[in-house]
Amino acid sequence: MATEPRWDDKLPSDEMYTWTTTFTGELPNVTGARLAAEEFLLALTRRSPPAAPEHWDDILLVVTELAANVVQYAPGPFELRLRRTYDGVHVTVHDTSTTPPAPRPFHPGGGDGGVGWHLIHTLCEQVSVVVTDEGKDIHVFLPW
Repeated sequence: MATEPRWDDKLPSDEMYTWTTTFTGELPNVTGARLAAEEFLLALTRRSPPAAPEHWDDILLVVTELAANVVQYAPGPFELRLRRTYDGVHVTVHDTSTTPPAPRPFHPGGGDGGVGWHLIHTLCEQVSVVVTDEGKDIHVFLPW
């Protein structure tokens, strides 16, 4: 038996499903970005729970990694935007650096990091970077 597409799956108003927060670009903002994402996910869950529990954790981890990379490698303020899409969550981080992120080698036990950008690419369905004269936007899409 064929399954008919469900055309009644509509997202409620966009204001409930799009959150934007700005940060100064200091180290405590990494935690602030994670908390903002958690608040967004709490509101989202009330209307549209995740398809799998790990989606929640993946989004929080990716937001934390993106914010940590901004604080470490891009000077100045940054903006975090979270938006519900039809089948997932679109996260955008805007910062003031025009240098695109690049993977670094990971050295186990070295303590020099290098795993964040790889982790982001592993957890996200799509990753893109848009560089402009004013900085860059990193777009990631994760399942929900």
